[in-house]
Amino acid sequence: MKLEFPRGRRRRKAREAPFPESWRVLLTDRVAHWCFLDDAERARLEDLIKVFLVDKEFEGAGGLQVAEDVRITIAAQACLLLLGLDGDYYRDVHSIIVYPSTVVRRGAHGSAVLPGAVTEAPVSLLGEARLHGPVLIVWDQALAQARHPERGHNLVYHEFAHKIDMVDGSADGTPPQRDRSSYRRAVEVLGREFAALRQRAGEGMPTLLDAYGAVNSAEFFAVATEYFFDLPVPLQQQHPDLYAVLADFYRQDPAARVRRCPGPGTR
Repeated sequence: MKLEFPRGRRRRKAREAPFPESWRVLLTDRVAHWCFLDDAERARLEDLIKVFLVDKEFEGAGGLQVAEDVRITIAAQACLLLLGLDGDYYRDVHSIIVYPSTVVRRGAHGSAVLPGAVTEAPVSLLGEARLHGPVLIVWDQALAQARHPERGHNLVYHEFAHKIDMVDGSADGTPPQRDRSSYRRAVEVLGREFAALRQRAGEGMPTLLDAYGAVNSAEFFAVATEYFFDLPVPLQQQHPDLYAVLADFYRQDPAARVRRCPGPGTR
């Protein structure tokens, strides 16, 4: 008799359960990317969402009660990144802490600009991904950004991209690749694009990618992931090598999707 561990049994039952039609209605209304997916991609995303919801604990903070619609909206965005990937990239994510709006961190904390440095300056947080720890998400921003990919910002993609980057135990801006050749190519392109963004941002020149990506290589990968999914056509046009490396890693082609289904993200 083949043994089945509790986690595997829980996941299997989740996949076998029907995906509620009310959830599809919610995704149609809340998550703009839902319309870009074909039937096979939606079916795959539905399975990922069901497993995510039984695997991860959601915790409300700041007075927020985490209702079903909050869990589904966040899970759908986090799972979109996994659509073409094999492997348990979120195995280090045990809980998602959800605040209603921006969190102000006070007291001594690590600096986002100078790694290893400590500052007491108040900092506003929209999201955070901790190595071997939880993911923090601000709900009002997550909801607005799910509906408006044309803005190019998505904190759920950003924080879960960090978790993907951290799957090998460090946040170095280059997630594990499927082979040595892909790894060398990713290191070369991501490093070059990061340096270019840092130079342009430092000189005050306009950039497609948010200048926050110039803070360090880990933030660059997270910011690039936001633009890969939210503004794939301009990213492909202006940064073709970066788009190609991300497409190769995520095994997705969001630019082709939005061209097939014109809407937000095609400009």
